[in-house]
Amino acid sequence: MPRRVVLALACLIPLGAQAQHAGIFLNQQEAEAIRSAQGRYSLMDHSLALAAATMKNAFAQPLEVPPPGEAGGYEHERHKQNYREMRLAGLLFAITQEERYATFVRDMLELYAVMYPTLGPHPLAHHQRPGKIFHQTLNEEVWLVHTSVAYDCVYTWLSEEERERFEANIFRPMADWFSVQNESEFNRIHNHGTWAVAAVGMIGYVMGDLSLVEKALHGSRLDGQGGFLKQLDLLFSPDGYYMEGPYYIRYALMPFFYFAEAVERMQPEQEIYGYRDQILRKAYYAAVQTAFPNGIFPPINDASLTMDVAAPEVVLANALTYDRYGADDILLGVSRFQGRVPLNGGGLVLARDYDASEHEPVMSWPSLELRDGYDGLRGGLGMLRTGDGESQSMLLMKYGVHGSGHGHFDKLHFIFFDQGRQVIRDYGFGRWINVEPKFGGRYLPENDSYAMQTVAHNTVVVDATTQNGFDEDAAEVTSGQRHFFNSSDPAAQIVSARADTYYDGVEMQRTMLLLRHESVRWPVVLDLFRLTSDSAHKYDYPLHYRGQLISTNLDLETHTTALTPLGEDYGYQHIWKTAEAATDSTIRISWLDGSRYYSAISAGADGTIAILGRTGANDPEFNLRSEPLIMLRRQGADHLFVTAIVPHGYFNEARERSDGARPEIVDVRVAGHNDDGSVIEVIGIQGLLWRVMVTNHQPADSTRTHTLTLDGVTHEWTGTHHVETFRY
Repeated sequence: MPRRVVLALACLIPLGAQAQHAGIFLNQQEAEAIRSAQGRYSLMDHSLALAAATMKNAFAQPLEVPPPGEAGGYEHERHKQNYREMRLAGLLFAITQEERYATFVRDMLELYAVMYPTLGPHPLAHHQRPGKIFHQTLNEEVWLVHTSVAYDCVYTWLSEEERERFEANIFRPMADWFSVQNESEFNRIHNHGTWAVAAVGMIGYVMGDLSLVEKALHGSRLDGQGGFLKQLDLLFSPDGYYMEGPYYIRYALMPFFYFAEAVERMQPEQEIYGYRDQILRKAYYAAVQTAFPNGIFPPINDASLTMDVAAPEVVLANALTYDRYGADDILLGVSRFQGRVPLNGGGLVLARDYDASEHEPVMSWPSLELRDGYDGLRGGLGMLRTGDGESQSMLLMKYGVHGSGHGHFDKLHFIFFDQGRQVIRDYGFGRWINVEPKFGGRYLPENDSYAMQTVAHNTVVVDATTQNGFDEDAAEVTSGQRHFFNSSDPAAQIVSARADTYYDGVEMQRTMLLLRHESVRWPVVLDLFRLTSDSAHKYDYPLHYRGQLISTNLDLETHTTALTPLGEDYGYQHIWKTAEAATDSTIRISWLDGSRYYSAISAGADGTIAILGRTGANDPEFNLRSEPLIMLRRQGADHLFVTAIVPHGYFNEARERSDGARPEIVDVRVAGHNDDGSVIEVIGIQGLLWRVMVTNHQPADSTRTHTLTLDGVTHEWTGTHHVETFRY
C-alpha cells in the first residue's frame, strides 16, 4: 500500500477510537511494513538492531525510578534512560508484536504512577522553573514527549484500569503542571515552550483529549498568543533560520517534528506541514545547511563544540522531511552520515531510497545566506564555502538577532573552518554538559562572565566593554544588518554586514572574502573591519585560534615569570596577557594546527599594540579551557582593520616532514577608505597581487559606480565590490 494511502486511512479513524492508537508516530500498517521489510534495507535493519540491543541491555537490569536528583547526576540520567527505553520498547512492540516490550512499558509506568503523585516541585531547581521528576520543567516535557509515543504504541494492549491509573496519576497531572501551573513557560516563544506544547499536545492525542491539543496549538488561553502555531510564526525567519542558532534548533527539531507528525496524522485539515509556506521544511534545511563539512553544527550562541547532524533529533527530522516534502539526494547524504533512521513510515521510505541510490549519497552544501528574524529583516548568517564534500573550507559570519537567553554579544563575529576543524574558532558555551561535579552539568558562571562576552569572539571590542553593555534586553531590540552577499564568483566570494547600534556613537561594518588563486594552494580569508565614530575609542580586534604558535615578525615582550589579567571585567578578567609588542608595520603571526600552518597577516597602522593571550585567569574552579588568542589594539575615531588569514604548507610529525611553513601571502596594505568605499591590496609570492574594492555606501547598490582617488590613483568599480588580480 502506498505510504500516503496508509497515512490517509489512519487519519480517517475517529479520535479516541481503539484502532487509532499506535498512530501518532507509527501506525499498524507502517509497523507491518517495517516487519515485512526486515533484511532488505540497511539503515532500517541497523536502526532496529540498535533498538533491540538497547532493550536487551534494559531487560538485563532491574527497573528503577529513583527519587529526584541533581541535574546531570545519576537520578537525572536514569530518568532520561527510562523515557528513551520506553519509547524504543513501545515502537518495537508495535513492529514485532513481542509482548515483553509492552510489559516493559507497563511496568515502568506502574512505578511512575506510584511515585509521581507524591512529588512536589523539584528541590534543586536553582532559579529554573522546576519539574517534579527533573530539576526543570524542560526535561520533564522531554520525558512526556518520548513517553507519549510509548504509551500510544501499547495503549490498546493495556487494560482500561491501567490506562485510567496512568492518566490519573501521571499524564493529566503532568499536562496540568506544564500548561496551567507553569502557564508562562507553556506560552513562551522559545525552545522550552516548544517542548511544552509538543508534550501536552501529543499526550492529548493519545488520551483523546482535544482540549489539550487545542491549548498546545493555540496557547493556554486559546488566543493564539502562544502555542505551536505562534512558535512557527515567530521562531523562524522566512528562510527557516532559528533565532537561537543551530545548536538549539537541533534540540528543538524533535518536538517540532514529533508534534507536527502527530498533528498531520490526527488532524490533517490543519495542513501543518504546509503551514507558513512549508516553514518546517525550510527550518530543517536551514539547520543542516549551517553545519560544517564534518557535520558538526557551528557553535553560535550557547552551543556545544561537538554536536552534529547525527544527533537523534536530526535523524528524526531528516527522515520526516524527506518523506513529507519529497526525495532529495543531499538528505540521503545526511542519512549516510547518520547511519540510522527513525522507526516509523518516514524512516522506512528513506531507508528504501537510500539503498536504491545509484551513487553513494554525499552531504555537501553550497555557499548561502540565511535571513534572520521572523520577518527576515534582522540581519542573518552568511556562509562562504569552497571545495568539495568534507574537504570544504567554510567561512561563517554572524550578523542576526541576539538569540534570546542563549544569545551571545558577538555581532559581526566569524568562524573559519578548514581541514576538518575550526581554525579561527568560537569558544562555545561555558558548560560541562551532564558532568555532575561541574555545577550539576548546568551552565557555569563563566558562561556569563566569559563565553557570552564580546571579547570571547572574533569581532571588534570597543573600549574593552561588551556590546549593548551586556544588557540582554537592549540586545534583543536590535540586530545586525545585511549589507551584501555574493558567492557567484568561486574565486572571490564575499559577505558584508553592519552593526551600528551596539556601541554608543560607533558604527561597524565587516566585509569578508574567501579568495582562491592558482598560485595559492589553499583559500585565503580577507577580513575588512571598519569602525567610524565622532570621538576616539580603544578598538580591540581578537582572533581566537587553536594550535601552537610557530613564529612572528613582532619584537615581543613575553611574560614568562608572572601573568596578569588583560582587564577587570567584560571577559577580559579571564584572559592572561602572555606577550605584547608595539608596531607600526605589517604584522605576521604564524601557528601550526593539525597538518597545516596558518598565518594572520594584518595591515600596519600607527600606534598598534599586538597582544598575545590565553584564557584561564580568575578561574579558581578551573572551569575554563585554556586557549590562545591574538589581539590587535588601536586607538582612534575611524579605523579599518585588514587581516588576511592564510592556510599554508604541510606538517606530518610521524614522517618528520614539514613543508611551506612560511605563507604565500607576504603583505596586506590599506590603499584607503571612506564612506563610499575601501581599497585593499594583498601581495603574494610569485608576483601575485589582489586589489579588492568594496562599497561602504548604504544601501549597497549593484548598479552604483564608485570612484575613489587615493594618493593620486583613481579606483573605479560598479556594484558592491570588485576584485582585480595582477602579476607585478
